[in-house]
Amino acid sequence: MSSVTYAYAAPSSLTDGLLALETSGGQSTAGPLAHPRFFSGVVTEPAVAATGLLALADVAKARYHRPREGGGMRDPVVTCNGDRLRLESFSSCGGVYARLDVLAGGLDGEVLARGTTNVDVNGPLREALARVGRHDPLHLGVGPDELTVTTLDGAVVEKKVPLPERWIRGFGEVQVIASRLDPVAELPRLHAARLLRSLPRAANARAEIPEHGVELQGPGRLATLHPLLRFARSLRVYAGRGGGSTAWELELPGMRYTLVVSPRPARGFSGEGATLSRLAEADGAADADLVGALLEFDPTIEVGDLADRSGLSASRVRTALTWLGTAGRVGYDLAEASHFHRELPYDPVPSPRLAAARALVRSGSVRVHGDEARVTSNGTTKRVHVTTGECTCDWWFDHRGSRGPCKHVLAARMAAAHTGGPARPAVPAPRALRGRTR
Repeated sequence: MSSVTYAYAAPSSLTDGLLALETSGGQSTAGPLAHPRFFSGVVTEPAVAATGLLALADVAKARYHRPREGGGMRDPVVTCNGDRLRLESFSSCGGVYARLDVLAGGLDGEVLARGTTNVDVNGPLREALARVGRHDPLHLGVGPDELTVTTLDGAVVEKKVPLPERWIRGFGEVQVIASRLDPVAELPRLHAARLLRSLPRAANARAEIPEHGVELQGPGRLATLHPLLRFARSLRVYAGRGGGSTAWELELPGMRYTLVVSPRPARGFSGEGATLSRLAEADGAADADLVGALLEFDPTIEVGDLADRSGLSASRVRTALTWLGTAGRVGYDLAEASHFHRELPYDPVPSPRLAAARALVRSGSVRVHGDEARVTSNGTTKRVHVTTGECTCDWWFDHRGSRGPCKHVLAARMAAAHTGGPARPAVPAPRALRGRTR
């Protein structure tokens, strides 16, 4: 487990109606900055914003799989995409992703720069946010003003916190998983409140919502939706075919709050393997460098526009976005059915499964014959069907492809690509590219 040090010019605070969110290192359109300054203005719905920020902080400190153990607090990631602020966090257990989007209708002020950073959320700030009323004025500053930056010699507040690799990999996985979810229900506020309050709260509980075809393991992970229900206009529910992860999106005045939860509390997103098929493509890294250079912190990423500007096909652009996602440079917005650009202030973490597959190919342990392959690993030979992704290993028998391909399938597909063998199966496109409209 690695660690990260957040360095702030001052602690974030809420004083006399001024919410000053201090920033710690980040990337902007002007390049890397120690304390970027993104926004200064008014939040039009103070109580909604305060409750949403508290919800993000609650997710960041939660360990839903083993709640009695608690979790380490990690400061939310904030991205300014020009017309909106996106605030994101992950649970300590890595199985719940939360995002608060403060949209153009929720902000009235000046965008000073675009980019991504961490913001300090501390105990006194949490207490102050809990006291914000619906009609209290709330001025927001994301990043210190120029006077503060120029008069302080270095950071005066530092937090050193553990940063699990699975937590970082989860950012890459969740953007692919979210892009494959479809809307299955939209409920007005009162119906949404009735549904959520009817769900069991126990950590190991299981709930079915048959009218919407949703099965939810660990419904207690939706707890941070409840304080926001009094402000909500509607709740949208997203699910994939055959179960798995689900997403829960509250439409709020001037904002949206989204939770994406893994199939079970004991399953963090880092092990879902949704990115692996695309990461195994040989030209993905080079395409990612090209596409990444074209990203400009726009509110949404248009695949067709990137294809035109890069000269790549739409499929190769989507593969490049997957690569960029594993480095924290791309997220996915369900409501917009589009990717968005961010730059996580963490180093990307390679996938152990992908690294093992590459090692098998380099060692000459893969033999491909048409659509079949033999992969020698740990003294035994596994039989792989390249196209369907079936394998005779224990991983495939345990998961049947539900958590991505095993290392043997990945190795076989890499070797097949080098020898002109069967192409890998098509990866589902995001739902916006499958002809769906909102």
